[in-house]
Amino acid sequence: MTVGVAGLGLIGGSFVKAYHEAGERVLAWNRTRSVLDFALLEGSADGELNEETIKECDLVLVALYPEAAIGFISRMAPYINKESFVIDCCGTKRVVCAACFPIAERYGFTYIGGHPMAGTQYSGYKYAKATLYKGQPMVLVPPVFDDIAMLSKAEELLAPALFGRFSVTTAEKHDEMIAFTSQLAHVVSNAYIKSPAAGLHKGFSAGSYRDMTRVAWLNPDMWAELFLENRDFLGRELDTIIKALGEYRKAMEEGDRETLISLLDEGRRRKEEVDG
Repeated sequence: MTVGVAGLGLIGGSFVKAYHEAGERVLAWNRTRSVLDFALLEGSADGELNEETIKECDLVLVALYPEAAIGFISRMAPYINKESFVIDCCGTKRVVCAACFPIAERYGFTYIGGHPMAGTQYSGYKYAKATLYKGQPMVLVPPVFDDIAMLSKAEELLAPALFGRFSVTTAEKHDEMIAFTSQLAHVVSNAYIKSPAAGLHKGFSAGSYRDMTRVAWLNPDMWAELFLENRDFLGRELDTIIKALGEYRKAMEEGDRETLISLLDEGRRRKEEVDG
């Protein structure tokens, strides 16, 4: 198999390394040439992904910000082999899928929206690793939902990344869920660390602090784009958590121990229900 990877940050770089370790031929492109040169020098990438070589790809993975992903796919569309699969790796799906489904239909290749549910608080190729996706979920947003052969082929092409499971959904449902499972967590973590007490935490912090602040260390440009594209669903989640926090605050202000116990127990039980 020949796989092309556009974007050599944490996500794209980890795909490059995973496919390389699986023995597949890897072609790569990156906006910053020095990063591509490093991937070529270390041997994880076998060549450059461009208008000529993209024709050789069985699979093209586009690991760029949403607007950049749309631009890359639009620019490369005339050169993509009609037998190829193109899968983006963007953190929101409505905008990119709405733009790229018509492009793929026009030029005759298969495009599927994708979101690998894996990552770290760090970004950049130097943090990429071949095992990032091992056992992790991969979300797929196909143009149609009754083409079993297409979905099976996509899973086959993605097999070298060693995903643990695949979920198939719509762009709308993806963005609704990701607002809760990922984006809200990043906003809350980023806001939490702004407490004046944060600078004095050493000696007083342990697992709870580490868990709450891990994703505060984020890429501001990327997350701002994702938040704005998903502002409706993320706004709803923010309204929900702000209302809930207000209930805790009110109970404490009023010295209402019973209500506070009830609120805390409700959260404990909810955690048990949703996670088992």
